[in-house]
Amino acid sequence: MRFRHKDGSTVHVSYCTNVHPAETIEGITAQLDAYAEPVRVRLGSKRLGLGLWLPAETAATLAADEGAVARLRRELSARGLETVTLNGFPYHGFHAPVVKRAVYYPDWSEPARLEYTLHLARVLAGLLPDDVTHGSVSTLPLAWRTVWTSAQRRTAARQLTALAEGLKQLAADTGKIVRVGIEPEPGCVAETVEQAVEILTGTDPEWLGVCLDACHLAVAHEDPDSALALLRSSGRAVVKLQASTALEAPEPALAGQRAALEAFAEPRFLHQTRERGPGGTVLASDDLGGALAGELPGVEPWRVHYHVPLHEEPEAPLAGTREVLRATLRGLLGGERAGTGHVEVETYTWSVLPGAREDSLVEGLAAELDWMRGELLALGLEEEDS
Repeated sequence: MRFRHKDGSTVHVSYCTNVHPAETIEGITAQLDAYAEPVRVRLGSKRLGLGLWLPAETAATLAADEGAVARLRRELSARGLETVTLNGFPYHGFHAPVVKRAVYYPDWSEPARLEYTLHLARVLAGLLPDDVTHGSVSTLPLAWRTVWTSAQRRTAARQLTALAEGLKQLAADTGKIVRVGIEPEPGCVAETVEQAVEILTGTDPEWLGVCLDACHLAVAHEDPDSALALLRSSGRAVVKLQASTALEAPEPALAGQRAALEAFAEPRFLHQTRERGPGGTVLASDDLGGALAGELPGVEPWRVHYHVPLHEEPEAPLAGTREVLRATLRGLLGGERAGTGHVEVETYTWSVLPGAREDSLVEGLAAELDWMRGELLALGLEEEDS
């Protein structure tokens, strides 16, 4: 879906295909028929954006074959689909039975991460529609924090510089501008927007910015207005907003809320849990299971890194953080100038939600996108594709 901001710029809205387990070109094409086109039809939109997730092997294959990229673009276009952004955070195996911390490898101290990200940028340059000049790729915030050394940090800094140089060369070769956004996430080297800005210091802001995930903002107890003000003052662009909401337990010490949380303590993904502590500190547990086992006091509300559907609140007694997402949308798109051109709905947890049904995925994705449509229209944007 495309929306026109009051400043005349286009805001592209997509959903992220990391919700689907396909990792081959054939599987990715099949998911266009099984999910993406039906979602577009259900929305009644002439055009739907897909934030594609391409694992490393597939990205390498496509990057080496311009013809294959052109065929994938035709497959998208034939179904009323388009791609202006890629999710470059998971390297591969995102739907393995157990993912947890494996999603943070290879990290930005390893050559494989740089190679993968440049492959994605080259593929995206070939997928961009003719009337679109700018694309975005999101990437992990360097690494999981507990394994990070000063030597790795120096290596990562060199690789980020090489990434910017590669993106500049890609633009010279193709005429397409692809920017990469570091995505702050609780538990990582860059947990907050402030830490992401610090990491990016000294790199070229024309090519490297931030991917802002509203779920991560909420879990880290960051104020959206303050985070956006810092980005503006530092000159770092929000290359993409990942529209997502976190799970919240308002009173986690209550037996009923703890019992409700147990249903979300599943084995595939990591569900970092945070609680406000004394003096504005943030208390941390690296997974929901640990929090339930006593790693957090449970005096203040818990926010859990568990992406829940945008269009409906979790069942009581639990809640969600839609107001954080709404505040982020207002800060980015409610003013006279658009703060980003890419909005990606990223609820990748549909398959592990309590009571999840595979046959309800199209309906759920369409409902999330329709909710986003309503929010953008309320902010004064105009839909171009209805």
